[in-house]
Amino acid sequence: MSLGELTNTVNSCVAVVFMVLYAYQLFYMIVPLLIKSRPHGEENLHRYAVLISARNEAAVIGQLLESINSQTYPREYVTAFVVADNCTDDTARIAAEHGAVIYERFNKTLVGKGYALDYLTERIAEDYGEDFFDGFFVFDADNLLDRNYITEMNRTFSDGYSITTSYRNSKNYGDNWISAGYALWFLREAMYLNRPRMLLGTSCAVSGTGFLFSREILKKCGGWKFFLLTEDIEFTVFNIIGGEKIGFCEKAVLYDEQPVTFAQSWRQRLRWARGFLQVFGKYGAKLLNGIFSFKGFSFYDMTMTIIPAFILMVFSTVFNIAVSVYGALVSGDPLIVVSSLWHVITGGYLIMFVFGAVTTVTEWKQIHTSAVKKIFYLFTFPVFMFTYMPISLQALFTKVEWKPIEHKVSISIDEIGKRR
Repeated sequence: MSLGELTNTVNSCVAVVFMVLYAYQLFYMIVPLLIKSRPHGEENLHRYAVLISARNEAAVIGQLLESINSQTYPREYVTAFVVADNCTDDTARIAAEHGAVIYERFNKTLVGKGYALDYLTERIAEDYGEDFFDGFFVFDADNLLDRNYITEMNRTFSDGYSITTSYRNSKNYGDNWISAGYALWFLREAMYLNRPRMLLGTSCAVSGTGFLFSREILKKCGGWKFFLLTEDIEFTVFNIIGGEKIGFCEKAVLYDEQPVTFAQSWRQRLRWARGFLQVFGKYGAKLLNGIFSFKGFSFYDMTMTIIPAFILMVFSTVFNIAVSVYGALVSGDPLIVVSSLWHVITGGYLIMFVFGAVTTVTEWKQIHTSAVKKIFYLFTFPVFMFTYMPISLQALFTKVEWKPIEHKVSISIDEIGKRR
């Protein structure tokens, strides 16, 4: 077998393995056509604490709190708490002016959102008691909430879902191809991962921000003890292993700000990639045991979310780089890998394009930018996803630390629909 034939065989095998492992996500795309959402049961009013970790978020924290204060849910049942974490700006003052309860934290050793949330939940328990609040929302400082957000989440929470996540939209979809890449992925995650999971009765997954958990979950977890680089995935996996089923509320819409520079995006996604490795290192054995013990499809689903795509991307990147170098230095044919790699790239591009296209069409009215940009960013979405390949490779060898993402999109919930 020639080197060219070997390259073609290996790349084809990687593609086949990828398709076999993730074929269930293609099935997820048709689930909403086959199964309808179940109606909500009796709704009860619950007392909620809103947890916001903010580090130098003076530019955006006020708009989030305004959207919380403007909720249709009874205001007396909601208390917003902000932990101003190592802040050097006016975050605490602005948050207090908008009615939030403020706790300031200064710790340069234990850095990250997980530590800030742990500190905040401990202070709330000390000052209000462990049983004062029925549930806890988690938001990032740059978020905005649709006016019915808490009302809708309360309906799903009342149905018995002790952990509930929501529909994640974007404040700045149309800024550029980077922000659009993030936003389109999160829309797909909401409607073609979490929604089918909910309809099928399996567990959904928390994604960074915009979720709710009960006080019983907080007690079961021993507080917020999730300190890995992807604390949201760690929280999800811990609770799935513990037998919990995470719900999804598609009518609860949250708007998130996405990075717009490639350097900032690379740094954030490098943290995510490294965090996935950390989560698998800590919980992988239990997830695999759950798969082979037939404890539920969620164990397989979360394993696929965390590790196989990462391994396949790293292997494919290293293999094709090695073959290219060998072709240039030894065989005298630097283009030996091009033909095979071209087929892999075009195939991957088409798959990502279809995912993006289906999501864009079905969520067209929820994407707040011009029609031209909606269509144009369909073609850049696969390119955005391909950039995960070198990021995943770097995550294997680089020490990654949590660093804040700068947020600048200061708009109100009323201005979201006007963005073009």
